[in-house]
Amino acid sequence: MERSLGLMCGAGALPALMAGSARRQGWRVVAFTFADASGVGGHAARTIPSRLTEIEPVLAALQRERVGAVLLAGRFWVQDVLQGGRPDAAAAAMTARMDDTTIVGAIASTIAGLGIELLDQRTFLDDRLAPAGSWSARPPTDDEWHDVRRGLAVARLTADARVGQTVVVRRGAVMAVEAAEGTTEAIRRGTGLAGPGAVVVKAVALDHDYRFDVPTVGPATLEAAVAGGATVVAVEAGRVLVLERDATVGLADRAGVALLGASRA
Repeated sequence: MERSLGLMCGAGALPALMAGSARRQGWRVVAFTFADASGVGGHAARTIPSRLTEIEPVLAALQRERVGAVLLAGRFWVQDVLQGGRPDAAAAAMTARMDDTTIVGAIASTIAGLGIELLDQRTFLDDRLAPAGSWSARPPTDDEWHDVRRGLAVARLTADARVGQTVVVRRGAVMAVEAAEGTTEAIRRGTGLAGPGAVVVKAVALDHDYRFDVPTVGPATLEAAVAGGATVVAVEAGRVLVLERDATVGLADRAGVALLGASRA
């Protein structure tokens, strides 16, 4: 019997990538699009436009489509719940749970209440997690490696504390720590303070739950780093997804930026 997968689509490129992977694995994909999900429709048996303030139709559709498992994909913004108008009863209950969790965690908890399994996103990433080592033409200098190690130490602490995953470092000084604004905005803020020569580092909490989200970098990350004069972008190897890797490495090489995966000591 064909298995039905409910794909909860947030913003970004991940929903289309993961929908294609799920279909190749034999899933019948039912896509619930909470944001612009271009490319998803070509892989989905059904596409259902959805809103975070209207959860009751989503729950009904999950049951109607006999969905046995759910996969979260893309970015979900808490502002869509808090500023999206009057929520229905299910959305209000979900919002109440956000006192103790994130928007994604609240969605997952709501889905679990139906007895539906929430899947690990890494199963649908087709080996796109960052490998260890330098991927760019230019490796970091000794001084840059010092900042990479400093950045990893700080980023791991902030990730473990659920503050953010990205830090910007310049000569050992922490210029910015990611918070609610996300990676790209944290890079813009940090490089603006640091000036040319900043090092950008992204790490992941030791107990990170990959059912809820996958930390990601891609062309937009590199564009922000290059625009701010950063000379290194480092991510924790094996734990961060690299979107459009060829394009991302190409951006780094054209700008002379060192791009690498760094292993946890």
